[in-house]
Amino acid sequence: MTNFVLVAGSWLGAWAWEEVVPELRTAGHGAHPLTLSGLAEKQGVPAGQQTHVQDIVGEVERLGLRDVVLVGHSYAGVPVGQAAVRIGDRLRRVVLVDANVAVDGESFLSGWPSDPVRTAIEENDGFWPPMPAADYAGQGLTEEQTARIAGSTPHPGATLTEPAVMPRPLDELPGTYIKCLLDGDEPWGAAAALLKSDRWELVNMDTGHWPMFSQPRELARILHESVTVS
Repeated sequence: MTNFVLVAGSWLGAWAWEEVVPELRTAGHGAHPLTLSGLAEKQGVPAGQQTHVQDIVGEVERLGLRDVVLVGHSYAGVPVGQAAVRIGDRLRRVVLVDANVAVDGESFLSGWPSDPVRTAIEENDGFWPPMPAADYAGQGLTEEQTARIAGSTPHPGATLTEPAVMPRPLDELPGTYIKCLLDGDEPWGAAAALLKSDRWELVNMDTGHWPMFSQPRELARILHESVTVS
């Protein structure tokens, strides 16, 4: 049985996958949504970048999972990529959902105009607060979905600024990159470089940056197909 370990991006916890999980389980897979330290029900737990990597590796080991697909959305692509190279033959595939890519020595904030985020972290006691509801416009979300995301947990800033540690490049592992087209027409930066590997495939979704809310069934279908056709 394929086991999907699902890790959402900044501000979110395991709860973000509640509409995706039943779809995967109905298709016969194991589905294990994970909350990273410092977020949602783990709010208040100190966390740096390597804490989040260990959260993921530890969950795989704690549950004794094999045939693992690590799914990282947005920020979570950075710790998921690092975890993927650490779990060895337990890994089947990596799936990045409109995500940042783990590159050795670079952080989540590397490679894009991140000064406003760094300033927000400094002004909010080391945490990145969720964006105001207006900033989610045009992402295919309902008002209720927007309110849930905008009202979620401030994100531990150290996890965003500390560098990734990659013993081997992510392009050596099999993977799928899901690009959400309402958040940009094509992958850029490290994601574009990753997709030059013949071990990675690109799948587009006609939705915004949070497809687990806006198109959960379609996202679950793509996750299912990432392992049934590979």
